[in-house]
Amino acid sequence: MDGPRRDPRSKDVRTERLDDLDARILAILEREGRITNADLAAALDIAPSTAHARMRSLVERGVITGFHASVDQERLGRGLQAMVGVTLRPGSRHDSIVAFADEVRRLPQVVQLFFIGGGDDFLVHIAVERASDVRQFVVDHLSAQPSVATTRTSIIFEYHRNAVAAPFR
Repeated sequence: MDGPRRDPRSKDVRTERLDDLDARILAILEREGRITNADLAAALDIAPSTAHARMRSLVERGVITGFHASVDQERLGRGLQAMVGVTLRPGSRHDSIVAFADEVRRLPQVVQLFFIGGGDDFLVHIAVERASDVRQFVVDHLSAQPSVATTRTSIIFEYHRNAVAAPFR
């Protein structure tokens, strides 16, 4: 079961084969990332040592890449969220892509940054306090960059994440 350790950031992307137990572990962790090992084992009807070994293996194989907190942006005073599509100018694309991503991902308003294919080059998920903050972010941090050709902003009405998504009312 335990193969050679692999750096999860490696460019070597192999499809990992998951057995039923690994898939069940992932399903539980996606819903409840803070579950204790003892509770995980009980939910799966396996020994805690088995749960621990399997979870460690998933991490070492790069299937689990980290554990993250889900933050309520509204409670931080950043209840207005938007997705901003960004298209870069033609030219030295690789350098522009790297520079844009490095600069934008560090901004405190940025929740997520996606490098995508299609009409846009990037989708920038931001969380701010007011509509004027969205405008200021787009003007000051995106449109002001020489590599940016166009931006397109969509306001997020509701945000649902994978297995924790609430039903639409």
